[in-house]
Amino acid sequence: MKRLSEISEAFGRHFKKGSRLEHWYPLYEALDSFLFGSSQTTKNAPHVRDAMDLKRIMITVIVALLPCVLMAMWNTGYQANSALQSLGLATPAGWRGDIMGFIGCDPGSLVSNFAHGALYFLPVYLVSLLVGSIWEGLFNLIRGHEFSEAFLVTSLLFALTLPPAIPLWQVAVGISFGVVFAKEVFGGVGQNFMNPALVARAFIFFAYPAQMSGDAVWTAVDGVTGATALGQIAAAGSGAPMDSLSVTWLQSFLGTVPGSMGETSTLACLLGAAVLLLTGIASWRIMLAMLLGGLGCSLFFWLQTTAAHPMYAIPPHWHLVLGGFAFGLVFMATDPVSAAHTATGQWLYGLLIGVLAILIRVANPAYPEGVMLAILLGNVFAPLFDYFVIEANIKRRRLRHG
Repeated sequence: MKRLSEISEAFGRHFKKGSRLEHWYPLYEALDSFLFGSSQTTKNAPHVRDAMDLKRIMITVIVALLPCVLMAMWNTGYQANSALQSLGLATPAGWRGDIMGFIGCDPGSLVSNFAHGALYFLPVYLVSLLVGSIWEGLFNLIRGHEFSEAFLVTSLLFALTLPPAIPLWQVAVGISFGVVFAKEVFGGVGQNFMNPALVARAFIFFAYPAQMSGDAVWTAVDGVTGATALGQIAAAGSGAPMDSLSVTWLQSFLGTVPGSMGETSTLACLLGAAVLLLTGIASWRIMLAMLLGGLGCSLFFWLQTTAAHPMYAIPPHWHLVLGGFAFGLVFMATDPVSAAHTATGQWLYGLLIGVLAILIRVANPAYPEGVMLAILLGNVFAPLFDYFVIEANIKRRRLRHG
């Protein structure tokens, strides 16, 4: 690595001022920083921490996301292979079918499931990474900023929140909106007040609802519908809506159910949470507060179960494994840029998101998944929570010291 750094430094001399290539120096500097690190250190929140720089933070988050990535590929392939088997088909249509013809579409095969799922997940992720990197690189060149590893996390988070059947051009449109209008217009890394990945998903959700909701988008096989557990309960009507579920609690916990590619497995999210908490990257206060807020709100509705409101009948422990609650709790709500920074503010922030997520999920029959909107609203209130906490501390100090 030392030898590589010396080669990079020697190569960089060709881009110094006065040379014919000096106009390309910002691009060289950005790539050099991305590959080898930076001598610059940040002096402002939220990335100030001992022996920890932005590169290590982002790489740690990527490591924490690996269980969700692996589960996204396996479960997407498993759902597709199972659907093909139920239809009596050997392979899917199109170019994926040409590739899977050599491997086989067996839902009992680990290799087949991973391979088939990768053919859906990897194109989505690569489009998200490529298009977003172009926007981020363009703004960095104009401003003279270094290229940040933060976008590796944003592009991966965005891809994991999408259904496998989404058109790739919508992926490009969504990540473009999220990077430009939720991050770069505010100054870039560390300046955004909302999570760019969530803003990107919210944009395409409301702009293209046909490809982001409905039964047909969750299983990547043409002609196959597979509603999520929340969708099944919402459509159950009166009676015993939990009896309408075609999956068990354990299946929902493990993630072998239809849904957004990286959000189905609570177990994978818990493995990521362990990495983030042990390394001190994520706030345990936010995670615990969101968990308590969600459990408290779901318990309140569950105790008032009526036939007129089927979503009230969901037990509190089911809410934790349904939809994107676990993924949002671990990876989205704890974003150090858009979350609250004070200890008290983090408790209020997490409680607000947990309560709102269940409130939107249960009380709004038109939208049975409220985690995304709850976190975005929490991002808006986070600076306000910090402001009141800091002002209260200042007031106490004045009263104490005169």
